[in-house]
Amino acid sequence: MASLLRLPGEQLSMDAEEYVRRRIGSGVSDDQICQGLRDHVIRIKGVSPGHAGAFARAVIEEVRYTRDLSGDLFRYQPAGVRMGEFGVGSRGTGDFFAHRQIARIIGKTAASVGVDEMDDAGAVRLAPAATGPPGENPFIVCTVDGMHSRLSDYPFLAGFHVTRATLRDVYVMGARPVMLFSDIHVADDGDVAKIFDYTAGITAVGEVMDVPLVTGSTLRIGGDMVLGARMTGCVGAVGVANHLTARKGTRPGDVILMTEGAGGGTIATAAIYSGYPDVVEHTINLHFLQACEALLASDILPRIHAMTDVTNGGLRGDVYEIAETAGCRIVILEDRVAGLVQPDVLRMLEALHIDYLGVSLDALLIIAPPDATGEIMRIIRSAGVDIREIGRVEAGEPEAVLESGGKRHDFSPRFRESAYTPVKKVVDRHARDFEEMKQGVRQAADAAIAKKERVKERLKKGVQGSA
Repeated sequence: MASLLRLPGEQLSMDAEEYVRRRIGSGVSDDQICQGLRDHVIRIKGVSPGHAGAFARAVIEEVRYTRDLSGDLFRYQPAGVRMGEFGVGSRGTGDFFAHRQIARIIGKTAASVGVDEMDDAGAVRLAPAATGPPGENPFIVCTVDGMHSRLSDYPFLAGFHVTRATLRDVYVMGARPVMLFSDIHVADDGDVAKIFDYTAGITAVGEVMDVPLVTGSTLRIGGDMVLGARMTGCVGAVGVANHLTARKGTRPGDVILMTEGAGGGTIATAAIYSGYPDVVEHTINLHFLQACEALLASDILPRIHAMTDVTNGGLRGDVYEIAETAGCRIVILEDRVAGLVQPDVLRMLEALHIDYLGVSLDALLIIAPPDATGEIMRIIRSAGVDIREIGRVEAGEPEAVLESGGKRHDFSPRFRESAYTPVKKVVDRHARDFEEMKQGVRQAADAAIAKKERVKERLKKGVQGSA
């Protein structure tokens, strides 16, 4: 009878451990918690009441064991701010602030391009081999991208778009990708086939671009504790470069070029969940990667100062980050941008009232001196990809400016990227004071830094004691 309580194909989801923790914290009795969790497990997994009850009692037992643990290894200082309300992962001002805190925790390193510079990939210079030719010490570039969270039910699309994204991040550093690695987590009730479809999406891109997938990890989300079929994962890439095109190379007087874009995971998600499934087809291309390959195969790459992809919060977010990193004013000419968005994609965005300047378009931005732009555009167009000049770099306060209708407007990112699904339009607001939330987030990062230093001292003493 229990299996009849779940509809065929129904995908309910919950975190059993979180369910129990919250109810214990609210003073609910163990018997009530056990009954409630048992009923949830029956609905989600369709198992017998006896099995569900035993599972519920075991979860309660485990949570009881962990409630009173204390010390650096078991506790962290809460920020008092939830991920969603601060916009983490939503590619706006909250997300950018959180990432700046991550950079603070990591600190200054010996990397040639570190996380503090807010590029999508990092780089270290390979020490020259004692037996190798003098001067041969290229940069090793590494990056990782998470799959779009709303593509959980579309594993091939998830794998395809995250792979294309991670390869983009290597290419825009001026590097040629040499290998891919992947990670996939599927919740306890997810079909094993999701792993295979996701991997097929990764390798469809990797094999066409001749970049092998060499290693990875496959796990369940939360082990036994997360019930449902949700999937998440990431794909990373490693590349090699002789000339870096990081954002910090941007200079006053440079010209900004942008290629055409049809979007990737974000646009596919917007299309799927807004009734425009035909638009997804436009996102299945390798134009960006092929354009970068053409640049790397030419002699023009050393003339390019910086490259990036239009992803994080759209053009608004990326231009803002470039201005902050390079310490320059970035001016974008709006009348030159819209024509680079794939027409069907642009029509969908306009019909759904989604700001195309604040959403990921997966276009390539190239920043270079004026006397190099003609050759750059010729090479990109020879790869079958359209490209235009859309802006310039000026000396001045680090800021992003949009020129539209003969006037200059502030071009800063919003709290979140443009709301591109019906659900996002509902949650695209924050009631709490942003400055107040920032204070809690900053204090939590300070506490993490202090903990890191305490543990480092402990580790150093251990090494000295064993010497």
